Amino acid sequence: MKAIVTGGAGFIGSHLTDLLIQRGLEVLVIDNLSCGRIENINHLKTNKNFSFKNVDILNFDELNKCFKNVDWVFHLAGLADIVPSIENPKDYYEVNVTGTLNVLECSRKANVKRFIYAASSSCYGVPERFPTSESSKISPEYPYALTKFLGEELVCHWNQLYKLPTISLRLFNVYGLRSRTSGTYGAVFGVFLAQKFHKMPYTIVGDGEQTRDFTYVTDVANAFYTAAESNISGEIMNVGSSKHYSINRLVELLEGEKVFIPKRPGEPDCTFADVSKIERLLGWKAKVSFEQGVKKMLERLDFWSEAPVWNPKTIEKATNKWFEHLGND
Repeated sequence: MKAIVTGGAGFIGSHLTDLLIQRGLEVLVIDNLSCGRIENINHLKTNKNFSFKNVDILNFDELNKCFKNVDWVFHLAGLADIVPSIENPKDYYEVNVTGTLNVLECSRKANVKRFIYAASSSCYGVPERFPTSESSKISPEYPYALTKFLGEELVCHWNQLYKLPTISLRLFNVYGLRSRTSGTYGAVFGVFLAQKFHKMPYTIVGDGEQTRDFTYVTDVANAFYTAAESNISGEIMNVGSSKHYSINRLVELLEGEKVFIPKRPGEPDCTFADVSKIERLLGWKAKVSFEQGVKKMLERLDFWSEAPVWNPKTIEKATNKWFEHLGND
């Protein structure tokens, strides 16, 4: 069995690559390293079942050369984060939509047996119901959410029209080791862990009572593998922990001083996945508790030693476009 993981040098992709190799598959990672880090996969470079291609998914001809004798494709390559998507919507459309189209076409031409797409729960926007099911209203608030959903629409259409065996997994608040430490203001764990390493106060948005369905990355990798191993096709499924936790609870586990910054428009007060569908169809369920996951990250706090350290003033500057375009004015 041979698998391709696009974005395999990234946070989730590198953990998925580890799991696939552990399960005996030959894995080709395709990544242009614009978001991924070669350090995430360096430990695999001597493994005979691992190979790496520095290829951009927008380069169709080079990408297509990689799709020889491939059984499974996991498409995780893409651009993330809210603010950059507001500032550069064209880039997000090209990578997350056109890039997904390219990977789908290469997969179709290669007659791959399974195609698993990393979708985003951000497509639900500010949900109306909790836990949020796959049939909930789609209401993206910013270009990242929109383009990930448009990618999912392509995946579903290629299943419907071309009979490509696909599954789309809508991921909720994935966290864990190797999460991104780029200069972009983004996910709460990267912000808080860098602040903890440098003994800075945690910047809590609003009152900190907002909750998130934090799902540990190895559980998410297992969901991708389980989806590929199944004979299910043409389905969209949430991937979540079956629980949700407040930001204040996260700060309790991390310990330290805190400072509060303004609540942001377009952000839900709660994300909480209804995972009954994936449990029913795939028998998948998250295993790592929130407390266990946070402990694992604190044991490797040095990983965030070189990550940007955010404070209220730098966050305000970085998110001004967020307030400008998503605010009520």
